[in-house]
Amino acid sequence: MSLSRRQVAVAAVAAVPLAFSATGTAQATGRRNRTLYIAGDSTAAQKYADAAPETGWGMALPFFLRHGLTVANHAVNGRSSKSFVDEGRLDAILGAIKPGDLLLIQFAHNDEKVEDPTRYTEPWTTYQDHLRMYVDGARARGARPVLATAVERRRFDANGKAVPTHGEYPAAMRALAAEERVALLDVQALSLALWQELGVEETKKYFNWTASEQDNTHFNPPGAIAVARLVARELLRARVLGPGDVRRLEAEISESWITWPEAAA
Repeated sequence: MSLSRRQVAVAAVAAVPLAFSATGTAQATGRRNRTLYIAGDSTAAQKYADAAPETGWGMALPFFLRHGLTVANHAVNGRSSKSFVDEGRLDAILGAIKPGDLLLIQFAHNDEKVEDPTRYTEPWTTYQDHLRMYVDGARARGARPVLATAVERRRFDANGKAVPTHGEYPAAMRALAAEERVALLDVQALSLALWQELGVEETKKYFNWTASEQDNTHFNPPGAIAVARLVARELLRARVLGPGDVRRLEAEISESWITWPEAAA
């Protein structure tokens, strides 16, 4: 039985009860509570017990944000900027987002899949067109959109140089951010530089490399924490958040803080 767009949107909300913040209240901090929504793919998404130790960077982001700044992680495995919209997931966010909230948008990994028309977008046309839906939707509701270029995969050439994997998508997002005057977090450039600094062998400790799998796209806890730290620093640099909104930017974050809940039935 097919579902209406409204039904899918409602289902998406029910499937993402993933709003995390540190203990504390707006009264205790003297600031109004706000929510940072994440629209994205598997690199950011919440992971469950059956996927451990795979970890999305969105799971670690709350460790770097102040009390009362909640993360609502709507990122879902396998989605592109197009399929996220087509499934009603953007509608679900826009139905909940409030004035003063933030919508952080990170897509490209699955937009690149030219063989799949349900997900593929072309960087300078349909990709930008879909990203505008997120930007315009957030602004229409008094929320602030924030574009984040896609985090890089682990790929090195024969000389040990970290190489980019996202083609024209980061450039297309940068151009759109400039055109629309949207804050940009250049996670692609920063993560590529980080993988270069760490090198071929050390980066394996940040990705989901296990005895049975060599995954160069998804993170384990150290990788998710490292990328979340980059995101938090960029939110501060871009003046999306102020110094009082972030914490622990230079502190050690224990892997034990990462937990994988059981998937909802």
